[in-house]
Amino acid sequence: MSATPAPISRVSAEDEAAILALNNEHAAELSWLEPERLSFLLREAFYARRIGDLEAFIMTFDQDANYDSPNFVWFRERYPRFVYVDRVVVAAQARGRGHARRLYQDLFGHVERAGHALVTCEVNTDPPNPASDAFHAALGFTEAGDAVIHGGKKAVRYYIRRISV
Repeated sequence: MSATPAPISRVSAEDEAAILALNNEHAAELSWLEPERLSFLLREAFYARRIGDLEAFIMTFDQDANYDSPNFVWFRERYPRFVYVDRVVVAAQARGRGHARRLYQDLFGHVERAGHALVTCEVNTDPPNPASDAFHAALGFTEAGDAVIHGGKKAVRYYIRRISV
């Protein structure tokens, strides 16, 4: 008998403190957030979901978001309509349960229902993140470009995945 997977739910204001803590545990891979910035980003988000008692979360933006991330801006300068995956994080104790894959699959359905045809994201190349590269390739993402950002402190690879609408 297998356990029922934890549900995917919309992120609510009550989740913000836990999301902030989980995000900031992974600030090297994501970016550090202050509480006010997280609240702002969640209001701008196209799709923000969590699994269970915050075993994982995802936050995305569409092309119309008021967002100044250099990675988001890179996509906005090249694609008229898209959904950008800004951050996905799985708590250490919940890894290996397929949460990131479930969040992406749920996102793809939401994107398609909204009439979007393109999902975008970036993965660090310096510092390297080969597990994330392999994960995104397995989900059907292909490389669209690269950049060095934050004054040379970080390098990233940009990915896109087409959604049939």
